[in-house]
Amino acid sequence: MSRTRTGMQHPDAGRSRSARTRAAGVGAVALAAVLAACGGGAGSSAGPSTSSTSATPSETGPGAATPALLPLGPGERRITLALPHGTYRPSAPHGGTDDYQCFLLDPHLASSAYITGIAFQPGNRAIVHHAILYRATAAQVPAARAKDAASGGNGWTCFGDPGLPAGPQDPIATLDQAPWLAAWAPGTGEQLFPPGTGMPVEAGSMIVLQVHYNLRFDPGSTATDHSTVSLRLAPGSAALRPLHTTLLVAPVELPCAPGQTGPLCDRGLSILDLMSRFGPQAGATVAGLQLLCGGTSLTAPQAGPTQSCDRVVQDRATIVAVAGHMHLLGRSIRIELNPGTPTARVLLWRPVWNFDDQRAQLLSPPVTVVPGDVLRLTCTHDATLRDRLPELRGLPERYVTWGEGTTDEMCLGILLETS
Repeated sequence: MSRTRTGMQHPDAGRSRSARTRAAGVGAVALAAVLAACGGGAGSSAGPSTSSTSATPSETGPGAATPALLPLGPGERRITLALPHGTYRPSAPHGGTDDYQCFLLDPHLASSAYITGIAFQPGNRAIVHHAILYRATAAQVPAARAKDAASGGNGWTCFGDPGLPAGPQDPIATLDQAPWLAAWAPGTGEQLFPPGTGMPVEAGSMIVLQVHYNLRFDPGSTATDHSTVSLRLAPGSAALRPLHTTLLVAPVELPCAPGQTGPLCDRGLSILDLMSRFGPQAGATVAGLQLLCGGTSLTAPQAGPTQSCDRVVQDRATIVAVAGHMHLLGRSIRIELNPGTPTARVLLWRPVWNFDDQRAQLLSPPVTVVPGDVLRLTCTHDATLRDRLPELRGLPERYVTWGEGTTDEMCLGILLETS
């Protein structure tokens, strides 16, 4: 069997049209709340859950590959981690329909290793929307254990990110070194990182598995989930190039289309509704994106279907794969390097946004960026789609901002890089 390497997969990739109704995002970002929203710091509130104990990984060697998984490479091994206590019953807080739950998984790493691939197996495809794996360093493990214990031992509510402390850190640096390990969405198989690369994890590290459950069509559901995740590991001594994830973000400020009316067409009321569903951090995200991207006003920003944000590169890196993410109102997305200069290059261009195809694109050859280079992310959304898509038709009209729910939007670029 050939070892197909996708490099990186976004949580909303490979989706059927019906599954698009469960669209939500992968993490909010704000200048004041960037560390929390993108996985670099505290900020997510804990929520109630049932009691459980920590799961122990099962392990297989190169000679015992699971038929559904790709063959292991030389020196690789695979461990499979289950949800604590094996199952979880999702419950959307704040009267919403989205439950983001973080589970603490222990791979029992006695020595450093590289993650070279993952295979997430959803336990209940009717409610599992996407999953993101975060690295919890050995220094963060005590805080993660405390969060888990405070909520009863079966994970904690984590809109945005796991909410683990990272200490004082520049928000831009956090976006440039996001603690994502990998992500999964329906339709995705095992994901392998590009040849010769891997995500480094130190001895004593743990994995935080964030699962988004969408209960929009059955908010009173009694369904449970028993997902598992398999990690493909190479020893820390392997001659691999360490990978890291960089996130590019831009605001979403999409007014109601002409003819659309309703209370939520007022930006302030729409943001209050957003905060009622996802907490105060959601409002900080909207404001923070204006600060991050040079907006002239936090309360009356420049609104319109197309929004952009420039990021100045701080450190030399080589981009090996790139992906973009929007929700159902997306029309197009572009990531450019040094736009408007003789060295300009388009890294990603989806002129017709297809929500069902958010696969990452491997760059061949990879693209090296150096300090002073500029990366520009541009997204175009279309408010008229709210009345035309079956998934959104009939919902209250609203001024759309960055948010994690089905009726919210995002403008996100994801870069997989080596130093």
